[in-house]
Amino acid sequence: MEFLVKTYPQLKGKIIHQSFLEIEKPFKGPFTVIGNFPYNISTQILFKVLEWKDSVECMIGMFQKEVAQRIAAKEGNKIYGVTSVLVQAFFETEYLFDVAEKSFIPPPKVKSGVIRLLPRRKPLDLRSEKDLFLLVKTAFNQRRKTLRNAVKDLFDATGLSMELFDKRAEQLSVQQFADLTFKMK
Repeated sequence: MEFLVKTYPQLKGKIIHQSFLEIEKPFKGPFTVIGNFPYNISTQILFKVLEWKDSVECMIGMFQKEVAQRIAAKEGNKIYGVTSVLVQAFFETEYLFDVAEKSFIPPPKVKSGVIRLLPRRKPLDLRSEKDLFLLVKTAFNQRRKTLRNAVKDLFDATGLSMELFDKRAEQLSVQQFADLTFKMK
């Protein structure tokens, strides 16, 4: 931290040196999150950023490559999942570039990737965030099943008769998940 303040004096008083997972929202106004995130807690960090989504104007982060790819994955991709949908429901997500192992000393045993999150220009219309989180987590909890079988307890029989429920969770777009929240019990 001393190096940063000495090299970039304008950062004095703006660097927070504490556990990311334990801090409250660090600023009252809008802020940017930038980091080389510890790979073992990177998903937890993303969910913390989701808690602060109304204040985060940008997030740029380096993650383990597979995690970064998962965050930015689109429907129809086998790595598309809960994290992909929930992050993309609130942020435009872009995979920027790979970072080679040789960029570090000592080199890690995994590849890294850098992503950028910007708030969606047009927020998704959904019944509630709680419904979206429940639907997405339930749908992907049994991702090999059709949506009809995976989420049957969340919809009535009429809703479940829709053709969309013949698909699997990874085939639905973020928009389709948001639309389905309005049809939940």
